[in-house]
Amino acid sequence: MDFNFDQVIKHTETWLPVVLEYGANLALAFTTLALGWWVISTVTGRVGVLLGKRSVDKTLQGFVGNLVNTALKIMLIISVASMIGIQTTSFVAALGAAGLAIGLALQGSLSNFAGGVLILLFRPYKVGDTVETQGVYGTVDSILIFHTVILSTDNKRIVVPNGSISNGVITNYSSETLRKIVFDVGVGYDANLDTARQVLLQMCRDPRVLSDPPPQVVVSTLDDSAITMSLRVWALNTDYWDLMFEFNEKSRDALAEKGITIPFPQRVITVINNQPLP
Repeated sequence: MDFNFDQVIKHTETWLPVVLEYGANLALAFTTLALGWWVISTVTGRVGVLLGKRSVDKTLQGFVGNLVNTALKIMLIISVASMIGIQTTSFVAALGAAGLAIGLALQGSLSNFAGGVLILLFRPYKVGDTVETQGVYGTVDSILIFHTVILSTDNKRIVVPNGSISNGVITNYSSETLRKIVFDVGVGYDANLDTARQVLLQMCRDPRVLSDPPPQVVVSTLDDSAITMSLRVWALNTDYWDLMFEFNEKSRDALAEKGITIPFPQRVITVINNQPLP
């Protein structure tokens, strides 16, 4: 079959505008794809650097970088497809419906994920801190995207969902350098309060007890069986429990040497002997 060049030239007015139109759109689309791909890679790289400068956890750095990179590339591909004439409306609608279905099915996991992002971003606690949250007390062993692992004082491994933690109360016992020790001890109503106060202050002659602010002993409550004397001192967070245990151990003998007893709980019961009914 001979190629008729004259026929091609003759029908140039028919096919040339189509070629120019679609060729230009195709070239523009590929240029946009290449340039957009490069911009997205650059932007996501900068996001990783920014998160690193803010001391964000490495787990979160990688996850956020990949999430932003994937989302932007999906948007870029949809935009390029529409540039070359592909109808993307139904594709976007299907993608949205699929996302909604997945979100409803995984709403608990997504809540934990959002909580993990907030924890890693705002850092209410870090690995090694002693915390109390959701009825759990212990040392933070690891912080993951969906849950936090806490080791209890008896070395039990407790996994707590991040969604519950981020929406609840978190008590961090390790965040501050100093900590106030409040040691309460009961003395009898016949005790000399000045003597009891001096005995408790004598126990504060310890280099671990800070002198500023100075130790203080106050009468905190008048209970049914005893007067509660409250010793209040400041110490380093790391010395808190050692001092508390020593105060418990020393207070009984130190008070007993001054003739001050720690009374047992007492209750007075009156028995009325009524005569039996006839």
